[in-house]
Amino acid sequence: MNTRLTLRLDEKLIASAKRHSAASGRSVSQLVADFISLLEAQSTSTDVEVTPRVRALRGVLAGSELDEGEYRRHLENKHL
Repeated sequence: MNTRLTLRLDEKLIASAKRHSAASGRSVSQLVADFISLLEAQSTSTDVEVTPRVRALRGVLAGSELDEGEYRRHLENKHL
C-alpha cells in the first residue's frame, strides 16, 4: 500500500531530484524509496573490522590519475 509523504526540502535540492528523476526515468518518489532501501541495507549489513594497516592506507591515492585500465596494463606487463 502506498501512502503519501510530504517532504520539505531546499528548492535547489528539489530541482536536483527532478533532474535525476528525468535522467533516470524513475519518479522522485521511487528515487527516495530506493535511497531509503539502500540505507536500510547498509545498516543491516555486517560490519567488517578495518585493520590498522588498511586504515593507514586510506586516502593514499587521493588525487591520483590512475584508473582501472592502467592497473590492467600493469598486471599484463608484470605477468608477461
